Amino acid sequence: MITDHWPLFGLRVTTPRLELRLPRLEDFDALFAAVARGVHDPEYMPFAMPWSTVPEPDRSRSALQHHWRQWASWTPEDWTLDLVVFHEGLPVGAQDLSGEQFVTRREVSSGSWIERGRQGRGLGAEMRAAVLHLAFEGLGAEWAVSSAFTDNPASLGVSRKLGYADDGLEVHAAADGRARMLRRVRIDRDAWEAHRTVPVEVHGLDACLGMFGLGVSGLGAADDTP
Repeated sequence: MITDHWPLFGLRVTTPRLELRLPRLEDFDALFAAVARGVHDPEYMPFAMPWSTVPEPDRSRSALQHHWRQWASWTPEDWTLDLVVFHEGLPVGAQDLSGEQFVTRREVSSGSWIERGRQGRGLGAEMRAAVLHLAFEGLGAEWAVSSAFTDNPASLGVSRKLGYADDGLEVHAAADGRARMLRRVRIDRDAWEAHRTVPVEVHGLDACLGMFGLGVSGLGAADDTP
């Protein structure tokens, strides 16, 4: 089985309404259809890299390369888990979780998108809650960070709802030549515990722990004990 060689394909994170997992080849057509239905107001760009406005077929080909590149470049020292979000059985977005030198730093970062027609239902908060549970409960993280443009109140509202605190500002050079302000946010384990309300289940993580540089003795183990 493919999970014997790449156990991340057996990793699933579920909430009352959502399932998050790595995409299969047969999932990509429906995922690209969700993008084509629209991810944001055409007059506003919420992403630091404006991938959503790239014309087809380049957009979908680049998306495939993006996922394949993440799989090919994965190491325990530098990884990005880009999960497809399924709602009512259909791909409706993506939620990623990244770690650099995670075993030492115990910090993860995240980013996401969800198709516009599914926004406003609390799904964005639910999918972020899913990967925060994976990070803190499953992998033993101590901090999680994210960011959004200061004129993106929806994304920042999700972060504040889940317990993130402001973590400073930085200036981003946008693709159109403008300077845009990014708001960084951060949440620690205590704040996550205090704000968690979404029931989350993680399936198939034990087999994946080594790929995150963690021990195999249980969830959140930092290393193998001699």
